[in-house]
Amino acid sequence: MRTTLTLDDDVAARLTAEVRRSGRSFKDVVNAHLRQSLLAKPPPATRRFRVRARPLDPIDGLSFDDVEGLLDQVDGPSRR
Repeated sequence: MRTTLTLDDDVAARLTAEVRRSGRSFKDVVNAHLRQSLLAKPPPATRRFRVRARPLDPIDGLSFDDVEGLLDQVDGPSRR
């Protein structure tokens, strides 16, 4: 089959380098790489990540509104 294909500059440069290295024709190199890509297994499907929100139970004497103050209470002022 004959078709016109527009290649990005970086792709054309890599294909040309492979033609020089292998001594094969441009057509053979393009077909070999396309065939290899088309026969490759697709990546496995990933499971969708889901965050389940839950209420944060308050702890007596600790406030989550002031993170610096909370860290000072828990770790002590020497943490800095």
